[in-house]
Parts: sequence; C-alpha cells; structure tokens
Amino acid sequence: MKKAALLLSALFTVLFSSSQDRVTGELFATRSEVIAQNGMVATSHPLATQVGIDILKKGGNAIDAAIAANATLGLMEPTGCGIGGDLFVILWDAKTKKLYGLNASGRSPKNLTLDYFEEKGMTKIPSYGPLPVSVPGAVDGWFELLNKFGSLPIKDILTPAINYAENGFPLTELIGHYFSLSVDRFLMAKFENIEDTYVRNGKIPKEGEIFKNPYLADTYKKIADGGRDAYYKGEIAKTITDYIKSQGGFLSMEDFKNHKSEWVDPVSVNYRGYDVWELPPNGQGIAALQMLQILEGYDFSNIEFGSAEHLHLFTEAKKLAFEDRAKYYADMDFAKVPVQELLSDSYAEERRKLITDRASKYDAGEISAGETIYLTTADKEGNMVSFIQSNYRGMGSGMVPPKLGFMLQNRGELFNLKRGYFNTYEPGKRPFHTIIPAFITKDGKPFLSFGVMGGDFQPQGHTQIVMNLVDFGMNIQEAGDAPRWDHSGTSKPTGEPAEGTGKIHIESKIPYESVRGLMKRRHKVGFGLGGYGGYQAILWDDENKVYRGASESRKDGQASGY
Repeated sequence: MKKAALLLSALFTVLFSSSQDRVTGELFATRSEVIAQNGMVATSHPLATQVGIDILKKGGNAIDAAIAANATLGLMEPTGCGIGGDLFVILWDAKTKKLYGLNASGRSPKNLTLDYFEEKGMTKIPSYGPLPVSVPGAVDGWFELLNKFGSLPIKDILTPAINYAENGFPLTELIGHYFSLSVDRFLMAKFENIEDTYVRNGKIPKEGEIFKNPYLADTYKKIADGGRDAYYKGEIAKTITDYIKSQGGFLSMEDFKNHKSEWVDPVSVNYRGYDVWELPPNGQGIAALQMLQILEGYDFSNIEFGSAEHLHLFTEAKKLAFEDRAKYYADMDFAKVPVQELLSDSYAEERRKLITDRASKYDAGEISAGETIYLTTADKEGNMVSFIQSNYRGMGSGMVPPKLGFMLQNRGELFNLKRGYFNTYEPGKRPFHTIIPAFITKDGKPFLSFGVMGGDFQPQGHTQIVMNLVDFGMNIQEAGDAPRWDHSGTSKPTGEPAEGTGKIHIESKIPYESVRGLMKRRHKVGFGLGGYGGYQAILWDDENKVYRGASESRKDGQASGY
C-alpha cells in the first residue's frame, strides 16, 4: 500500500505540477498578457516599470522611459546592472520606420598589454579585482540615445531614480536574495568600500527592508547637471581611475576621454516569415540567428513542444553555433568576423548535415575571413526599445570607487589570453559580450521587442522564445513562462575547449519522458537552479492597434501599460 501511495503521489506531481488552474491559456502560464493602447514598459522590477510609465505619461517617449527605467534598475537591482557596466540597444524609430542598433560597450585599458598577463604567468583574466575592469559604456549610451531619439532633458529622466536613491525603496524577493549573497561574498573577500556602499546599520539589507544609496543619488545629480562629460571627463572619471590604479589596475583618464559608443546596423535571418534581428559582434546575438537558421530546416509542426526530439535538435543546433561563437565572435574593429557567411543559408545547410539522432561533439565551421537586466519600452508614437544592460557576474568586479554608489563591471574577464584568436586580449579592444537585445519584424513592420537575460543562456533563450511563438503558437506571456532548458559545455570565447558533448540542464516541468528520450540519444541530463534567464517582451498587435506586454515569472519584474 505504501508503494502504491508513493506511485500515486508521483503521478499527481507529473500531471499537475505545471498547472496554474487558469481557465484560459497554457497550463504553465502564470498570468495573461498585459494589453494597452498608449504605451508599455516591461522591466525586472515593478517600481522601475512604474517609473518608465510615469515618464511616458509626462510626455516622454520610449527612449526616455528606457533610460529612466535603467537608471532606476541601477539603483534597485545592482545585482544585475548599473552605470559601472555596458549596454546594447535595438530600437524601432516610428518616424523613419527603421531599426537602429547601439553598441555602448567599453574598451580595455590602453596601458594594459597581453605581455603583462604573460609575464605574470596568467592564462585567464581573473573574475574579480581591477584587471577585468573595462571602461563602462552605459552612461555614454544614455546620451547617444537621448541625442539621437530622446525628447526629455536628462534631469527629468534621472529625477525618479534620484528620489528613490535618497528616500529609499524596499528590496524585492529575488533581488534581495542575490544582493545578500553578493555583498556577503565581497565582504568576505575584503574588497574596499563594499560596507560603506551596501551595508546599513552593520547588516546587509534583506527582502522587504528599505535601502538607500545617497552616494548614487549624488552621482546621478552630477550626471544630470553636467551631462556625459561629468562622467567621462570630470570628477567621476577621476575617482574611478584613481581608485583602479590604487588597486593595481590600468584604467586611465585618457581611456575615459576616448570612449565612444557605436551605432551599428542590426543583422537578421528570416525564420518562417518572421525577421529576427540581433546586433553583430562583439556580442553573441548572431548565435541565436545561427541556431534559427539550422532549426528552420526541420518541420516542428509534427514535433511536440518539450519533447526529446525538440530538445535534441535544439541542443545540437546550439552546440554547432557556439563552436563558431568561440572561434569567430569578437570586436569587429580588430577581427574580420564573417557575419554574413555565418548567417547564410548555405552555411546553415552545411552545418545541419552534421546533426544525427545522437548527441555529438562538433568543431567550429571553416570559413575564409580576412547576471544582467533586460527591459523594453514602447510609446504612443510607435517607438519601441529593446534595451539590455549589465555589469557581468552579478554585481561585477568587486571594485567600488569611493562614494560613487556603484560597482564597476568585470567584462574584461571574457578576453582570451592565448595569442592568435579573434578574441585575444589587446589594448583598447572591446571584449566578447554576453548581453544581447533582440527584435522581430514581420513584413517590414515592428512585431516584437524582447530579450532574455542570463549569460551564455541568452542566445538559447532568444531561440526558445522565437520557437515558442512561431512554431508552437504561444502568446508572449506563455512563451516566457514555458519550461526552459540550458545546454552547457561547449567551447568558450576565452579559450576553454568543449567538455565532450556537454550537459542539458532542464527545468522541473520538462516531462520525464523527454528526459528518458534524451538519455537514449546519449545526452547527459540534469536539473539546474536559477540559470534560465529573465525575459521581458512587448508585442505590437497591428490588427487591434494595441501593445501586448509580458514579464518574466522567474524574476521580480512587471509589465505595465496605459
């Protein structure tokens, strides 16, 4: 009887673990889409979403709202972003009816050479400390966006974040969890200025407790008054560079003065009638496009979502794309990255032929060639912004300049220290980047602004979202709520080789039947916790002339419209 009871309990768990008891939609959906006519904002924090909506209601456009929300997230979600990091944007401009891309990532110090690492016997740039710190590009990105597309002055845009920094806000559940873990780790490592910036009354703030950051409020005020130059040519830059040099690093005032963002043309592939857009390297966005090119060669109308066949084909496409990612993706000012060749139909067909019915290990193709936040906004004029920003590795490098209120990024960790590779370290070079915004158009019109946070998972998340919408007919909230999987173990842009055929990490709602089928195909399968990204999306419903918004159920975020 006891065995029968246990079996019955297990059966009920399998049958009903994915149910939300909703009368409409997929069983795994957590809520309905948010639908509104005049504007939409979706971020990973409800208060940041409200700040963006307030900006729209005051007459700001989607670009203004995105920057205001990002500044607020830099305060409220320092575990994922801040003005010590970089940002990337794809935006739809309603006036020109065109997509624009912005690469606002920073470069390595001019005074730091590969010889330094070799003389120290270092084979990898460390995760923490001064050496992985590159020039932060986020603030310059704000002003590039404002100068080209914004409508409100920076003072109006930063005022909500300044008020929250001065008066405080309550930490949310997931952010509070990561905040406590990160700050405690940096305290144990005895990094300077951590306690002064993030600890209050002798303890690390937790979920529900009020947190204030007066140093960040002052920094934002200086930027509001002095503009871009206040950060890159004034007191803020001097404080950062003096501090980094005192820690044994190499960033200089010259590095900050010479920094500039770059407007780039997004690149795309067509997936079953939908044009999916990403930014070209030094980011990894084209990995999602390579995966989609390979997967388009299979008929998913006869393949069930979450089945072993679905996950197997997806994983093999991912492995193929990521081997190319490790070999070719880098700063295109330093390397002739063969973007068009990598995205071509003929190359996808060639790579697709390598896939069998078993888990395989691949090499990169031969081509001749000379923790993060995501938010999205849309306004009543039709502008839509896909915006991603990060410090890397959660809070970043552990380097907190005195009395500025933020931590510096550690993106430089992602350089390769072996000579002769596309992503080999060089002075003044942008490192390989994981953060990627995405956009979909259909018949030349905006369709979806979306992104999925989460390091190496991001191209996999983008591809899963596109397939959920196009192949499996989900709405945008269902597409984000659907069970996910993450493959690890392919070769890395930092030089580490593939670990056999890698491993598939699945969420608990993937059925065991699929797990068993994957094992029969010789895949290694296991569970993962918290590594499946964070998603936001806004869809333009051209038939009804409304926006539809969705926010990640695995995070603290919210989509809201008016």
